[in-house]
Amino acid sequence: MNPMTAARTTPPADRPQLGLRERKKIKTREAIRTATYALIKEQGYDATTIDQIAERAEVSPSTVFRYFPTKEDIVLTDEWDPILAEELRARPADEPWPDSVRYVMMKAVRMGIKDDLEVARLRTHLMVQVPAVRSRMMESMSVTSRMFSTVIGERTGLDPDGLEVRVYMMSLLGGLMQTSMYWAENGHEDDFESLLDRALRVLEHGLPSENP
Repeated sequence: MNPMTAARTTPPADRPQLGLRERKKIKTREAIRTATYALIKEQGYDATTIDQIAERAEVSPSTVFRYFPTKEDIVLTDEWDPILAEELRARPADEPWPDSVRYVMMKAVRMGIKDDLEVARLRTHLMVQVPAVRSRMMESMSVTSRMFSTVIGERTGLDPDGLEVRVYMMSLLGGLMQTSMYWAENGHEDDFESLLDRALRVLEHGLPSENP
């Protein structure tokens, strides 16, 4: 769950094509997301209801809840976590772990911005402005952390449930979340890729001796 990436409706070209049933599910999820984003832009987050989303997406309210347990999940959920985990697994075995993480995070940002910069801005804006969205984002970090901790264990031989891996993974995800919020708090004026580079350098080398 990456606040910078828009949901993907088709698999990358180098991955097997999905079956009809899975494609229909993805189209339904995307229709619900598109309806939600449009309504939020028209009338705001709090005024947007599940019934309105369902009507705009031409599905039933129960279908919305089947795909997204909460309204916050519609804003935040995407299909990127498994894809990014695969990207990490595919990095060269002898590549230093920080280099692998940097490569995958930067690739995710570039693809997310390319897919839909407007959606990325909306999602990060809501993270700052809506406490429920921010809270749900923090809750979801534990799920993402477990997925990526497993990859760390495979790559490094470290215990994925060990303290060191857990601290590192939550520091990485927390850093990404704070970078996204900083971007939104400052009117999305900065280049997000540059901000992420700064955040990753803090994780790799610690705090700088002076302001950037």
